[in-house]
Amino acid sequence: MDNPTGPPGEVEAILADYPDAVREKILAVRRLILDVASATPGVGELSEQLKWGQPSFLTTASGSGTTVRVDRLRGTDDVAVFTHCQTPLVNDFRDEYGDRFRYDGKRAIVLSSTEPLPEPELREHLRAALTYHSAKKKGR
Repeated sequence: MDNPTGPPGEVEAILADYPDAVREKILAVRRLILDVASATPGVGELSEQLKWGQPSFLTTASGSGTTVRVDRLRGTDDVAVFTHCQTPLVNDFRDEYGDRFRYDGKRAIVLSSTEPLPEPELREHLRAALTYHSAKKKGR
């Protein structure tokens, strides 16, 4: 991790322009991503950087997962947790939780910046994303 106490400068610069509620929600998701990564065997150290102008988390050390991006959903004060749209990750989450959550197609789970973080459900999704490639290799 480039900076375990806070996001890298390039990420902080992006977040500085967001409304407080959006920035705080993104930082809460960031803390959850880091926690899930450290608690999940085989994930290893994450690389935190901007990809497509969005705060992104990559399993570069282990190659165990797909990139997770977290950003403000365009035109709203909602926050989206993006995974690669060619994975089944968002569809699997939708199959499990249905209309309890909002989605942006098959690429993101949408979170309100003003409602509590759905931590248990989001942990499952993040664990699946951060282990996507290693689970695929094992045939899961």
